[in-house]
Amino acid sequence: MNRRLFVVAALGLGGCATVAAPPKVAPTPQAFGELEPLYSAQAGREGLTIQVASSGCTAKADFAFYVDRRGGEVTLAFGRKRVDACKSFGANPAEFVFTWDELGVEPHIPVHLLNPVVGRAGP
Repeated sequence: MNRRLFVVAALGLGGCATVAAPPKVAPTPQAFGELEPLYSAQAGREGLTIQVASSGCTAKADFAFYVDRRGGEVTLAFGRKRVDACKSFGANPAEFVFTWDELGVEPHIPVHLLNPVVGRAGP
């Protein structure tokens, strides 16, 4: 008898049963596939500075961020709203500052960043 059938039978016969929740597993890199890879992220007095890949048309408005506050901890993730469709010969990184007020985060609270950090390719 498989486990699901056993649980269903126990619920039907026993009336009330407790099923343990599955263990929490760390997310795989594929779970964050929509997050923008960052070349760097630096917390400063005024805000968080991120550096991302750009073909010449990337703007700060092209990014959205998600802030999650749980148990006194802050988790932050950045995603790109629009793809940089420019075609330039020298792709350079773009750097954007998101102020703590803009992010809705107090500057002295530790922030856990979910975006992957990658090395810059090319010259």
